[in-house]
Amino acid sequence: MEQRRVRLDLPRCAPEDVGVPSAALLAFVDALDAHDETHSVVVARRGAVVAEGWWDPYGPELPHDLYSLSKTFTSVAVGLARAEGLLSFDDPVLSFFADEAPAAPSEHLAAMRVHHLLTMRTGHHEDTSGHAFAAADVARAFLELPVEHPPGSWFVYNTAATYMLSAIVTRVTGQRLLDYLGPRLLEPLGITGATWEQCPRGVDMGGFGLALRTQDVAALGVLLAQDGVVDGVRLLPEGWVAQATADGAPAGVARVVGDGPAEWQQGYGYQLWRCRHGAFRGDGAFGQFCVVVPEHDLVVATTAGDLDMQGVLDRVWDLLPHLAPGTLPVDGRAHDALVARLTGLSHPAPSSDAGDGVPSLVDRDLVLERPVGPVQGLRIEVGADEDTLRVTTPHGVVALRAGHARWVGQTVTLPSVHDGSERDRRVLASVDRPGPGEYRVTLRAVTTPFRWTATVRAAPDGTATLHACQNVGYGTTTAEVALHPQG
Repeated sequence: MEQRRVRLDLPRCAPEDVGVPSAALLAFVDALDAHDETHSVVVARRGAVVAEGWWDPYGPELPHDLYSLSKTFTSVAVGLARAEGLLSFDDPVLSFFADEAPAAPSEHLAAMRVHHLLTMRTGHHEDTSGHAFAAADVARAFLELPVEHPPGSWFVYNTAATYMLSAIVTRVTGQRLLDYLGPRLLEPLGITGATWEQCPRGVDMGGFGLALRTQDVAALGVLLAQDGVVDGVRLLPEGWVAQATADGAPAGVARVVGDGPAEWQQGYGYQLWRCRHGAFRGDGAFGQFCVVVPEHDLVVATTAGDLDMQGVLDRVWDLLPHLAPGTLPVDGRAHDALVARLTGLSHPAPSSDAGDGVPSLVDRDLVLERPVGPVQGLRIEVGADEDTLRVTTPHGVVALRAGHARWVGQTVTLPSVHDGSERDRRVLASVDRPGPGEYRVTLRAVTTPFRWTATVRAAPDGTATLHACQNVGYGTTTAEVALHPQG
């Protein structure tokens, strides 16, 4: 491949210059705004950004957790390592894990190859992630599980398989995944400040844990749309994009087992989902998307906290009929409306003032009858313009400043759910009083999909409750518990 060089940013242009009507983009942004929790969007065509917006308090400088969209970057690293002769897609997985392999591996485990990890066709009947990520040695835990099917014959979405790819790249390069990708992919695309969560043994998680800015995701999408070439410089091996986006199912084997939404039934390549309209995507839970539509040279990147992921994709498909093969006449009125819409996007702080709050509970330790997540108790200290909430957790007391019907930001140090190491999170908080005897706290961790609301209710008989809600999650996202005031 040619010598790589650093670029600063994707170019920008007027939508009509590349055949995109501003009116269609405005309708697209309106549709995203109607979803519960969109955080950002970047739209690019023919390599140039034609629309970009962030819902305040999210912003272009903030990284965002990508969840399974991380997998696409791991796949790129594996492709680059193959191009450098460090591995083959036909290498046995066990050949990289002599110390972790079972003493007597099964026939199916012995037959597992790198390309089976890439295509999620390892032969495991069910996702191995729960078992593997609960262990201190993820690779050993992955390899000790039974492989019920011949590798290649059975698809199951398996994030631990992506971790194994990360571990393989680490072993053949002597570098963590993030460092290996730095000079080969990230720096040439102008991507800085990337972080990747690691397992207890210091391996980047691979299948999740990467945090980037939305424009960084769009830059990867443009690279994929242009067959791995940017500004005339080839960053990805020739032919890799076509191979990575082809369906990974062998001839005569079902693409994807299941009956989920349409976009999850089009096949799966190398850590990339195939879509209708000849498109493909990297995606992460709750609306982290990098959608590429090669026929239209269109890229859409989003971050969000949204459960309706098919709905987001449907909004992208709604754009396609409006795209022109050449340029379009300038539509000044629509373009001005689009710019105003993009600059005015916002998730404002709740501002109800229908009640007097919970004066009987102020400056008292409120102990939860049972923990809600890590929260065991709280204390409300009321100020003139902002309140302080002292939240008791198993790791100590966390002080949160919350504005009165406005966001107040702070950095909160929280333990990782995987290895206990501490991670700093940017958190914004506000409080309001939605009804008599109610005090509501709203929190946004603005580098994640998550928004939390916690409403304290004081009843006339002196009892108190806490109703907590998280906007998205893998399991239960609401809880109601009794509060026991102390003092």
